[in-house]
Amino acid sequence: MSQHVPVVTIDGPSGTGKGTIAQLVAKHLGWHLLDSGALYRIVAIGIADLNIFHNEVNKICDFAASMKVEFSTEFEGSISLNGKEISHAVRLEETAEKASQVAALGPLREVLLERQRKFCQPPGLVADGRDMGTVVFPSADLKIYLTASPEERAQRRYKQLINKGVGVNLRALLQDIASRDERDANRQVSPLRPAQDAVVIDTTALTIEQVLESVLAQVSLALPETSK
Repeated sequence: MSQHVPVVTIDGPSGTGKGTIAQLVAKHLGWHLLDSGALYRIVAIGIADLNIFHNEVNKICDFAASMKVEFSTEFEGSISLNGKEISHAVRLEETAEKASQVAALGPLREVLLERQRKFCQPPGLVADGRDMGTVVFPSADLKIYLTASPEERAQRRYKQLINKGVGVNLRALLQDIASRDERDANRQVSPLRPAQDAVVIDTTALTIEQVLESVLAQVSLALPETSK
């Protein structure tokens, strides 16, 4: 009989803090982390380098199936694609936009589905993304869905990029977020939405510390052994 590996999923649109929260929860529990959104960003970067267009679905899937990806275990650590450091490129807003486009490709999601599920290893997994609780890990022990107003999410992203020395326009960021939300929510494959049994947390007026406290409280309720 195979050992049950506990899974906590943290889904939601960009700018809700789910990436930071997922990393903090994984670190607190001593579990593995899956940044599923980064996988789509990595694919977007890789196909751009190879001059593969978004309508060349077979080529995109072949690349995704063969690419070698490494994540560091440190907070906001390094990410490498086929041995090349791409952490900075992964976090760019233009990469996020391209990733949202390739993420709508059904065949690509199928290729990456098995790859994502292989991250589920003892002692447990915290999976961050947009369809972790609805598609990738529908039987997860706990499903969290983080949300926030588009204005707040744009403001957070603006501050993040400015602090990194990246020139950006707040109004353009808000427009990008709105268009991406609409595309992600209305795509035919894995539309962005909370799982029916997800705990929804609005982070608009909350600090990262408050969100973390709320999520860890839910973890303790769903998986009491983690608080022993």
